[in-house]
Amino acid sequence: MKILLTGGTGFLGKILKKNLEANHEVITLGRQTQNQISVDLSRDYPQLPPADMIIHAAGKAHVLPKSEAEKQEFWEVNLNGTVNLLQSIKSMPQIFVFISTVAVYGLEEGTDIAENSPLLGDTPYAQSKIEAENLVRNWGTANQVKVLILRLPLLVGENPPGNLGAMIKAIRGGFYRRLGEGSARKSMVLVEDIAKALPTWQNLSGTYNLTDGNHPTMAELDTQLSTLLGKKVKTIPIWTLRVLAKIGDLIPVFPINSYRMKKLSTHLTFSDKKAQTELNWSPRPVLENLESIL
Repeated sequence: MKILLTGGTGFLGKILKKNLEANHEVITLGRQTQNQISVDLSRDYPQLPPADMIIHAAGKAHVLPKSEAEKQEFWEVNLNGTVNLLQSIKSMPQIFVFISTVAVYGLEEGTDIAENSPLLGDTPYAQSKIEAENLVRNWGTANQVKVLILRLPLLVGENPPGNLGAMIKAIRGGFYRRLGEGSARKSMVLVEDIAKALPTWQNLSGTYNLTDGNHPTMAELDTQLSTLLGKKVKTIPIWTLRVLAKIGDLIPVFPINSYRMKKLSTHLTFSDKKAQTELNWSPRPVLENLESIL
């Protein structure tokens, strides 16, 4: 199968490419010159080769916008980039896979949040992804192309960015501290499992959450990582955090406040039962497979 992959040099794209190219021809598209097709999708219309599957993994995330210009960049990359990609497709693929996010639900707490939950995301990241989802669905209907939309939680893989990458770095350096009990459950998924499953879904369509189905606590995650790295977890007691949070409520630049305290103690998990039933999704537990990402 010939696969066109956007965002092939990003964290997600690299792992997808590495796993897919073992059995398929993979052509990558992105801004970096390492891609076979080097182009800025937010501004240009590339010349695309025919492909059986297009995986649109390019996007902007992991950044909190600090200015109007940074907010606008989410729309340029996530929405305009999708518009330009779709308009550049001349030979229709069998399937178009759009990589989305659980951020579209706009929730900071909840358990087993399913695909039929309302899309309440109000950040530039979430809203640009919601608009792009709708755009891709309509395009697929108009062109009789199967569309698969994957809403992903915390991604686990080699050299992860964001909070997981920061946690691993802190544990390695010996300066990681668990904030409170770490009892909040969060959804996560191994990127490698997604990569291995994608070719089996070439005849399917729909919108799906993908998780490992276990939703470990933050304490379970940092304990396993620490064990693998030969380190010990130290904890900042909850009473200390409450005092620090009150200080943070008064001082905006302080690293913790009551809002962050609440996030640390609330569950946020997403149901992947629909994917298990309709996609035969059978992922591996993240905690049992962390050694491979280190």
